Amino acid sequence: MSGRAPRQGEEAAAAEEEWGGESVKLRHKEELSRRIKEQKVVVDELSNLKKNRKVYRQQPNSNIFFLVDRTETLSQCKNTLDELKKAHQEMENSEKTKIKK
Repeated sequence: MSGRAPRQGEEAAAAEEEWGGESVKLRHKEELSRRIKEQKVVVDELSNLKKNRKVYRQQPNSNIFFLVDRTETLSQCKNTLDELKKAHQEMENSEKTKIKK
């Protein structure tokens, strides 16, 4: 073993090896929570728009926007939010099940 102190990245890698997939699961859970918050804001913004307002959706990996139907987009965003919440709940339930065992 060398006499130098481990670098920050080495400590993180060692901790990840020690805990296995726990840090990956934690990062996934945090990402899921972030996406849920983001989607809640989108749904709220679309819900509070006046009926005559125009809504545009950005094409993936592009700076091009297309006009979309507000009600259809709101419905899609609500469905996405429900799916994210379901995935988060499943993750919570699997963690509780592991703790009980």
